[in-house]
Amino acid sequence: MPTPCAALGYAMGTEIDVVIVSWNVAELLRGCLATLTMPETAALVGQVIVVDNASSDETLTMLAREYPQVKVLPNRENLGFTRANNQALALTSAPYILLLNPDTLLKEDALLLMLDALRAQPQVAVVGPRLVYGDGSPQPSRRRFPTLAMALAESTPVEWHLPNNPASQRYRMADIPDDRAQLVDWVTGACMLVRRAAMEQVGVFDERFFMYSEELDWCKRFTDSGWQVAYQPDAMVVHLEGASSSQASAARLVRFNTSKVLYHIKHHGRLRGETIRLALLGVFASEWLLEAAKWMLGHKRELRASRMRAYGGVLRSGLRHV
Repeated sequence: MPTPCAALGYAMGTEIDVVIVSWNVAELLRGCLATLTMPETAALVGQVIVVDNASSDETLTMLAREYPQVKVLPNRENLGFTRANNQALALTSAPYILLLNPDTLLKEDALLLMLDALRAQPQVAVVGPRLVYGDGSPQPSRRRFPTLAMALAESTPVEWHLPNNPASQRYRMADIPDDRAQLVDWVTGACMLVRRAAMEQVGVFDERFFMYSEELDWCKRFTDSGWQVAYQPDAMVVHLEGASSSQASAARLVRFNTSKVLYHIKHHGRLRGETIRLALLGVFASEWLLEAAKWMLGHKRELRASRMRAYGGVLRSGLRHV
């Protein structure tokens, strides 16, 4: 019996090369790769490259057994999302590259619809699909470039306590329906179809971003160079968000906000970046004190201790990029 990837041609020089970075998500990766074998998708795919960031699960065994034609780059340590992607990007040759998270599932015609959008708009460097959660509910994937207010709110206690604040709503483009094709500032990196010509002009990911904000930085560089970013809602992709990045949540909180500070320093200057860094530290210090008070009162002590450890990790890091 042919392996599941037998439906994929992997003929060099075809339309799209696929890049996936994986870390300890063998089951999710199996499902993601299976969606690439659908006839409508497989007909477009040249090679599939999986970079494994030193997984300790059965990822490498599964790939060798079930997807032997996938090109696998096994790293001896977790090099981070950007470095791993760049490893694979250096091996691509197709005119378009699909960057895909391992916790995504492409619907049948999603890849073709994104490709059609790039073909029809030669000024567009990146196309992102409509993302949905596993239950089919919408997952916001369009973004405006972050303002100073949004830098202080996104994925911090400010937004957790006030999820519908005006800055967050505008940032996630809640004022524009998500069922129409449109140009946007940037799209989230769970699934991005990228034009090689644009990448060759602008360059690959900035490896100072270990993970988080790397696609924001990339789209900012594309638009600063005269390219555009598009959103194609007819292309639908399921994103089981959190499944591939929920490990080590305290470290994730540090990396997310450190990358945020780095982005603002890079694109808006050190004064703005340092202002954001210090303000974020103030936010997390206040939240640590609040959690400590609740812990002392005996309220859900295990939860409070977990949050104190996470916020303490942020404070100890100083949110300084190393």
